Amino acid sequence: MEKVKTFWEKDGYVLRSACREDAENYYQQNFNPLEPEVSRLTGCKPTFTHDEVVNFFLSCIDDEGRYDFLIIDPEGNIIGESVINEIDWNLRSANFRIGIFHSNACGKGIGTWVIRMTLGFAFEQICLHRLELDVFSFNPRAEKAYLKVGFKREGVLRDAVKDGDTYGDDILMAMLEDEWRELQKNMIS
Repeated sequence: MEKVKTFWEKDGYVLRSACREDAENYYQQNFNPLEPEVSRLTGCKPTFTHDEVVNFFLSCIDDEGRYDFLIIDPEGNIIGESVINEIDWNLRSANFRIGIFHSNACGKGIGTWVIRMTLGFAFEQICLHRLELDVFSFNPRAEKAYLKVGFKREGVLRDAVKDGDTYGDDILMAMLEDEWRELQKNMIS
C-alpha cells in the first residue's frame, strides 16, 4: 500500500509528509543537540548519535504502520514533527504524538494547528476509528492543546514517569472518529 502524501500551509508554516531526503536536516536542525526541555517533556533520552537519528528516520519512511509529518518554519527549517504510529489497520486504531523541538516555536498556536491537521488526516484520509496518546502531567501546555482540539482523558497512570527527582503521572487520552466528525460539524455550523 502506497502512503498518502500530504502538504498543509498556514502563516508561512508547513506541515508535510517526511521523505528520505529530509533525514540529514532532521538530525542537524533538531538533535545536534536536542534541547533538554524536549527530552524532559517527551521522556526520550537527552542525546542521540547521528546514525541513531538518521537510521531511525529512514526506517520510519518505509514503515507502513506509521505516518510521519514534518513541521517547517517560514525560513524552511524543520522545527518539529507530528506522527501517527503503531497503526492497527484491523482495529483502525493508532497512537499519536507531536514534538516541537525548539522552545522559541512554542506558544504560537503552531501545535494546535498541527494537531488539527493530523487529526483530519487520521480520520478523513486513512479512516482511523481511534487515535490515542499519552502526555505527562508536568507538560500542562501539551495537555491543554490536546483538550482544546477535542481529545478526552481516558485514564491516569499515577506516578508512572519521573521528572528529575519527582514522579509525574502519565495521562492517557484519545479521540474517536464520531467525536472528530461532531467537532467538524460544530465548526461549520
